[in-house]
Amino acid sequence: MSSAWSLRREASPENSRLIIERAHEELVSGNTADVRLDDVRPLVRDSWRRSLANLVGAEGLPPLDLASPQLDEYRRAHPLAGVIDMIRGLLVPGDPDDAGVVVAVGDAAGRLLWVEGDRRVRLLTGDMGFVPGANWSEDAVGTSAPGTAIALDRSVQIRGAEHFNRLVQPWSCTAAPVHDPETRRILGVIDVTGGDQVVTPQAQLLVDATARAVEGELLLARLRAREAAPPRRPARRVETARATLRVLGRDRALLEVAGDGVETVSELGLRHAELLLMLATHRQGLSAERLGELVYGDAEATVTLRAEVVRLRKALEKAAPHVRLESRPYRLTVPLETDAHQVLSLLDRGAHRVALAAYRGDVLPDSTAPGVEEFRESVRTALREALLAEASVDVLLAYADTAAGADDEQVLRLCLSMLPARSPRRSGLVARIERLDAVDGEKHS
Repeated sequence: MSSAWSLRREASPENSRLIIERAHEELVSGNTADVRLDDVRPLVRDSWRRSLANLVGAEGLPPLDLASPQLDEYRRAHPLAGVIDMIRGLLVPGDPDDAGVVVAVGDAAGRLLWVEGDRRVRLLTGDMGFVPGANWSEDAVGTSAPGTAIALDRSVQIRGAEHFNRLVQPWSCTAAPVHDPETRRILGVIDVTGGDQVVTPQAQLLVDATARAVEGELLLARLRAREAAPPRRPARRVETARATLRVLGRDRALLEVAGDGVETVSELGLRHAELLLMLATHRQGLSAERLGELVYGDAEATVTLRAEVVRLRKALEKAAPHVRLESRPYRLTVPLETDAHQVLSLLDRGAHRVALAAYRGDVLPDSTAPGVEEFRESVRTALREALLAEASVDVLLAYADTAAGADDEQVLRLCLSMLPARSPRRSGLVARIERLDAVDGEKHS
């Protein structure tokens, strides 16, 4: 596949990158009448202005609208789930790790559902939030092929500096919307992201052809289903309330419940937060003795535990009535998402920059519950090890500026080794390393 895409490498973009970058700077700074904007393609210039009107930032990460397990459930029910193999076969045949590109499939709202292809490219694009569950609509990130293709209802190509968000400007992309073969409403979008090879006329023809092939396959599948069974009335969609427990960097957790267009937020006491976190982490359920060990450090504390569970049930009845706590074993009747698990999910998807931004601090930092302390350390370690192993130098530098990484000499030295020889940031890193070495020397003297 890499050779197939490499054959499509052609000339540089229509306008020089420097002109586009300067035009972008003028627009973002408020000089919307700058003459350099005339040198930008009208499609891109109009998209920039829509982005500006929608108050989209020129830097920043896309919102993560769908987190596991909500993402998995949504993908399974999406109309494009049955044609993913076809898209893979057309756009990344052979070994995906050698494709040289990333192929993404999103829904009609611009939320990415599947992101596959070259592993190295996925790691790099993951740092800018190009991961499953992220919102890449124009309203969220500004000009990009997936979002702009949906906004214009046509295939588009966005080259490097034409992206509104500066974090995305190292990449180019081609995307095409996929329509319902009967109603013609947009079902989703197919995008190919990579280097200059993905913004050639041949690349656009390939992505367009893939979208049309998918629409044809959807129509055939629908006709076969109608022949096999009598028509059925569509089931009424019922929105299920979702609950999220926010424990990162917080002494008192927040329980957020969203559903039917309403969102409520309740603050929990530390003990209730500890109990819910342990039950969210051990979804298969826990015996009274084991839950007592995790929360109280004492398997014999069952009487105290039962009394606290009664109080927690009453709190849940008010804050999240759909989340019920059962006994024997103690378990929650519905999955409870936590912001800490979302960070772990982002790390698994290679979205290091997004994971770091979502990491607001340690899990329930004031808790001394053994189970919480263990989980706290596992999240902290997972974040650090993932960044050390695979993150870009920009993400590592951002981590070094947090409380978690500020005194981590291994992180600082790795940043130093990855920076160019003339980088102005090297001197600051050297000073920090020398200060840590001096403190360490005093401790051992």
